[in-house]
Amino acid sequence: MSHDGPHAKLIYMANQISKFMESKPHDEGVALFASHINDFWEPRMRRHLFEVIDAGGAGLRPLALEAASKIRRPVAA
Repeated sequence: MSHDGPHAKLIYMANQISKFMESKPHDEGVALFASHINDFWEPRMRRHLFEVIDAGGAGLRPLALEAASKIRRPVAA
């Protein structure tokens, strides 16, 4: 993992999923990434993902950032 900090593992996981989805046609990859996060990441994980995205998305692959608008944002804790 190249990123330090409290969300390093989450960024790593998101990027692994994003990297796989990049093998698909672009729009399909974006949709599949968002669908995977919505279906398999619990609200706490999605909340942390949005903390990274809202802070500028440092470390996230472009496909992950593009998919953000399709990911369900959980209610604040």
